[in-house]
Order: sequence, then structure tokens, then C-alpha cells
Amino acid sequence: MTISAEDWRTAYYVLEWIIRAAALVIVPQRRSPNATRSWLLLIFFLPVPGLVLFWAIGRPQFPAWRRKRFEELKGFLTGVADRLKVQEPSDGAPTDIAELACKLGGFPVTGGNTVELIDDYDGMIDRLVGDIEGAAETVEISVYIFANDTVGRRVVRALGDAVGRGLAVRVMLDPVGSHAWRRGTLRLLRKRGIAVRQALPFRLLRGRTRHDMRYHRKLFVIDGRIGYVGSQNIVGKEFRRGVINRELVARVTGPIVAELTTLVRGDWSLETGEAPDRQVEIPSPTGEATLQLLPSGADYPLEGFETLLVWQLHQARSRVVIATPYFIPDEDVIGAMKTAAARGVAVDLVLSQVVDQRLVNLSQSSYYDDLLAAGIRIHLFREFFLHAKNASIDGSLGLVGSSNVDLRSFQLNQEASLLIYDCPSIAQLERIQQGYLADSEQLDLDRWRRRPLLRKLAENIARLVNSLL
Repeated sequence: MTISAEDWRTAYYVLEWIIRAAALVIVPQRRSPNATRSWLLLIFFLPVPGLVLFWAIGRPQFPAWRRKRFEELKGFLTGVADRLKVQEPSDGAPTDIAELACKLGGFPVTGGNTVELIDDYDGMIDRLVGDIEGAAETVEISVYIFANDTVGRRVVRALGDAVGRGLAVRVMLDPVGSHAWRRGTLRLLRKRGIAVRQALPFRLLRGRTRHDMRYHRKLFVIDGRIGYVGSQNIVGKEFRRGVINRELVARVTGPIVAELTTLVRGDWSLETGEAPDRQVEIPSPTGEATLQLLPSGADYPLEGFETLLVWQLHQARSRVVIATPYFIPDEDVIGAMKTAAARGVAVDLVLSQVVDQRLVNLSQSSYYDDLLAAGIRIHLFREFFLHAKNASIDGSLGLVGSSNVDLRSFQLNQEASLLIYDCPSIAQLERIQQGYLADSEQLDLDRWRRRPLLRKLAENIARLVNSLL
């Protein structure tokens, strides 16, 4: 029996409509309206390619074997958390915020810490290398990008020397974030005897880790007593031609480092299948800062960073400053920001005037008109690409970490945010944010509305696929 070309066309036509009908049932399940709209639009216009893409990246959850590992790891995580709770500060942190953050991420608030906010890119690398050179026991690094450029090789030399002194040194990097340097970096690390793993590698034959579910945390821990958390990777600040990054990193000491250590060792265990092989010691107090670590990602039942941010926007009374390089929010974030502005809260959103991803910039620009009309002030940071991710609310809460204010960070990426509660540390952050505002151009609504029609069209098209970015 010969199948004609017409028969093939008919079969393909029927297949397209089967895919469209199935999409109406499957796609809306456990997805936001934004994500549902984007996927249905794509599948209805391009059923077969849309189905292939949906199969690859359409389900924001880890495979069963990884979920099982995370369940098995909970005893380790809660064990450290319970020991830290005994030392919780009696004051210095809003109880409601601290309790919610603990429920979302598993870690309690800690007192007796010291925090230094570093927004000098090269200076941060200098401090990190100096701490590695002074390490006596362990060095543990978990990072999105680890390049084999000048900066990466400098860090590798320090790590290799630490191995030579008999220290236990581990590095975990994201293979997608580090893809341009991955082979060279892995070769350099292994040559120096450094234990290295790739985070969330794509496994075709053993369940699927979505190729776009990324390990986006930047955590560096030395001797379990010094920790770094923030937005900076191990790569030169000019790794993208024509773009120079500006970052913000918190260097911390004190009991809070036990939370960073626990998260880094837990992440290593998730990738290797090995139980954590070291007891996490709780460092002695070093200062007066009150801090809490909030991890978030697909391992957790709720979108931790977004949940806390939206709630605090609704609670804000006087001032909110949010700095993020990528701003593709959902309705909850937009609604909370607009409601805050309507209550008379001064809401300042700091974004980057320098563009590194054109499609993302077009999508986020589509929100500006609505935000400006609601009274939200938008500032575009000049000269550098502002890759720092931080927020301050009413002088009572600061956040510094790796999470962008976008759907990817909310739903797909493994992130880590440091919550800051004490006034002196929050004042550090606010001074840095004031520097952002001073070096930015504030958007004017009337002027923004006069942008070219072609630009508006491009923004609206980009917004249709923002849930896929």
C-alpha cells in the first residue's frame, strides 16, 4: 500500500489538531496565567515545534530521583537549622518575616554576624583569593559561571595551592552558565587535583533535568567560617564584549556561615548522591549583624524569593528600592508594586541602561508604561551593566543575592538570597543603592510614550514569550 503525499498532509493536519486539543488540557495545569498563555500561543501557531519545546523545557520540576535525594537530605538540613535555632537572637529581626523565610527556605535567623557589602568587582576577587590563600581546612565553591580566563585562572591557582597544603577543596559549576569555558575550566581544576562537579547536567537516559533549570547560586565558603553570597561569578568583568558588569556581594562571618556551608554541601550531595561527609560547625559570633539565608528553587514547594518579596511589598509603608538586571515579573509582583505606590510608598526600580540580552530587554520594557503611570519611578543605570540583585524595604529589611525579579529566577533557577535585618547593615545597602540612583537616568512617562512605534511593537511581541525567557 502506497501512502500518497496528500495522505501525509492529512495525517499531519490531524496531528496538529490533536496536539492543540491536548495542550488545552495539559498546559494550564500548575502554571501561571502568563506561562499558560505563552505556551498555548506557541503550540497553537506551531504545534509540532511547540510540542518538542514543551517536552524539553515545559515542566518546571526535577525528575523523581532528584526529588527523592532532596527528601533524604532534609534530615541534614533540618539538623543544622535546629542547632542554629537554639542561638536565634531575641531581637533585631521582625519575627513575622524571619518565620516566613524559615518556612520557605528552611534556615532560621541568626545573630552575632559581620557583613561587608562589596560592590568593587576586582576588589571582591582580591578578597576571595586572599581568603582562599589563608584557608586552613576547606574551600567550597558553588557558582553559575567559572571561566578559565585571567580571573578564573587566578582563582584556580589559589585553589590548587590550597590542595597542595592538604586542604579539602570542592568546586561545583553550572555547565550552561560556564559553557563557553567549561572544558578548559574542568581541565584546569582537575589538573590541580580539585574535586569538581557540574550542577544540573542534562541527563537524557536517567530522568530529565530541564536544560533551562539552572544552578544560579554564587556561594563561596572558606573553612566554614567565611562566606560570600551575591551576584558575582568567577569570570572577568568584561567577559561579554562591550559590557562591563557591576555586582554586589556580601562577605559574611559568624553563625550565618553555617547556613551557607549547609546549602553548599547539600547541593554537592544532590549532584553526587553522596551523603554529606562533614559535620557543619556553627561559627562563634563575630559582630552584631542579624542575617538569614533564603534558598529557593524547584526543590522547594513555594517560590521563596517571590513569595517574600510580594508579601513585603504589600507590607511596605515608606520606601522600596529594587535593583535587578532582569525584570520580567508576574501579576503578583506588578500588583504588589502598584498597590504600594497607590498607598504613597516611594517605589524605585533600578534597571540597567546597558543591554546584554536584547529580547529580554524588549520584554521588560513593555512593563514600563504601566509602572510609570502607577507612580513607580524607573531608573536606568548608566555606563555599566548593573548585574547586582538587591532590595531594601522601609529600612527594616535588605536582600542581597543571586535572584533576579523575573519568572526564571522565581520558578526555574536555584537561587540564594541573604536577608539583612539590622539597621547598620541595611544602611550599608541603602548607601550603595543611593549610588545607583545618582548614576542613573530616571525615565519620564511622557517621553517614554513617544518612543518609536516599531519599538513598541517589538516590545509587545517579546512580551508574548516572556514566560519562556
